[in-house]
Amino acid sequence: MERLMEPVVQKLILQRFRSIPNDEITFDNPMFLIGRNGSGKSNFVDAFAFLAEAMTTPLQTVLDKRGGIATVRYRGTGREHPANVGLGVTFGPLNGSISQAHYAVEIKAEQNHSFRVVREQCVVWCDGDAFWFDRSKKRFRSNIAGVTPSLEETSLALPVVGGESRLAPVLRTLSGMRVYSIEPLQLRLMHDPDSGQSLRPDGGNAASVLLEIKRRSPDDHRRIEEFLSAIVPNTTHVNSVKHGSKLSLEFTQEWSERKRQKFEADSMSDGTLRALGLLTAVFQHPTPTVLVIEEPEATMHPGALGAMMDLLRHASRITQVVVTTHSPEILDASWLEARHLRSIQWEAGVTRIIPLSNGTRQILSDRLQTAGELLRSNALRGQLVSTERIPTRSLFVEISE
Repeated sequence: MERLMEPVVQKLILQRFRSIPNDEITFDNPMFLIGRNGSGKSNFVDAFAFLAEAMTTPLQTVLDKRGGIATVRYRGTGREHPANVGLGVTFGPLNGSISQAHYAVEIKAEQNHSFRVVREQCVVWCDGDAFWFDRSKKRFRSNIAGVTPSLEETSLALPVVGGESRLAPVLRTLSGMRVYSIEPLQLRLMHDPDSGQSLRPDGGNAASVLLEIKRRSPDDHRRIEEFLSAIVPNTTHVNSVKHGSKLSLEFTQEWSERKRQKFEADSMSDGTLRALGLLTAVFQHPTPTVLVIEEPEATMHPGALGAMMDLLRHASRITQVVVTTHSPEILDASWLEARHLRSIQWEAGVTRIIPLSNGTRQILSDRLQTAGELLRSNALRGQLVSTERIPTRSLFVEISE
């Protein structure tokens, strides 16, 4: 049996981010998040998208896309919640020499919907030594020679100094994280060709991505067709086709010897298109450093979800996978263990991401029931936690100059 990849993101710290006032989440690979509608699953996974976009796009644009800093920050009712938004990431090994790394940023909401970066820190442990920068207010400190950027209060430092060889793996890992909520309607539409090197969050450029996969790795294209055939029986081939200056998808279905028919994307079901979107997300080049998928079961026939889990398990061999789901059929997979599952709970305006309860973990460990069976009976429970006193997690690590 192939080993699943160790998670590159080992820990995520969120402070006053959307509906999450303060939490620290540790990861396994893959990790499945289970919670009721409105519990905050999308708020949690948006932290990955927020960090990835902030590495390649001005921070003002990233915030504006979400409605501004006032929308992004958690707004509790008590005075104990200041206006600052904080995100911190602890990484495992990033290459042969970097054993661990940590990145964190704290953003303060100002009047008139403005903001400023209060503090930003990146620490990389490389061959036994720590290399770092720490930026607070208007002061930038670093033990890396030559790293002296000129920064605005509304700009991040890592995208500017991330070309430095020891900081570059952190920048690449953060910018390479991808969050997907595939929209079948977007796959039905023809689109202008692009490089095909990054699938859009809604899957809208899947035809370009599929074309690039076939060009770079015919074996991966063949695997896509094999998975697609298992998920959507009789659908044996899929290709990108050109219509004037536009690209679209073309599917081939076979149901007996010499009986085949080709269909454009606008004739295919939502489930087929969503499956193709997820397949291109997994096999795109370059592979995302973290692959986050929201509700892969949507519009899928329950009988196809076993093959979908095979796809997610395959993805976990090449990258870190995080999935939100409501589906008992997905959680019926025999290889899922308690360590792969987290419960997302919402109470009194607060979202918490918590491990399963000890009793639930024991049931799964003893193979008395699957996680899917527990979910069907409303018995897939997380640890009991209090929302009244949430411990404060430190965003930043101690460094010695």
